[in-house]
Amino acid sequence: MVRAWIMDESDADKRLPHMTEPPQMVDLDYLKELGILYYKLDADNWKEEGKLDEIRKERNYNYEDEVEATRETLPSYDATLEMWYEEHIHSDEEIRFILDGSGYFDVRNRNDKWIRIETEKGDMLILPAGIYHRFTMDTKDFIKAKRLFSGVPVWTAHKRPQEEHESRRNYVKNYSPM
Repeated sequence: MVRAWIMDESDADKRLPHMTEPPQMVDLDYLKELGILYYKLDADNWKEEGKLDEIRKERNYNYEDEVEATRETLPSYDATLEMWYEEHIHSDEEIRFILDGSGYFDVRNRNDKWIRIETEKGDMLILPAGIYHRFTMDTKDFIKAKRLFSGVPVWTAHKRPQEEHESRRNYVKNYSPM
């Protein structure tokens, strides 16, 4: 099961867990209130399992690719990781199915605090369009993920602030407290 928590405000190595003391864990219901969906899939037998195909059909995902991030396999490794760690939004959902390895997705909650979501092999996250987020590796420095999209993939990251961006306005409208 996925683990998530409120992050501390330390500027130490971003690949560390950054839990507050004492830890302030966040459950799946809280993530769902933020629009984040989580699935646990069998990363070794996902084709036979069929859950990914069900999700693809239900959410109209028709494009996918894979990315493997290691110092040896990812061109401009350090620059790419810095880019992934910059706070941003997308116009579309961000869907990641972790095939191997691990890392952290950080998302902003309604109080503008960072929530760190630990992802590992078999985890699938769907971040809604317009949510402020970022990604970083953990200290293992290895992740392999399947990226899914509806329609033509759009890789554009819109750096914060983006309060007037349509996807951000829709996100705030749909997931802000009443």
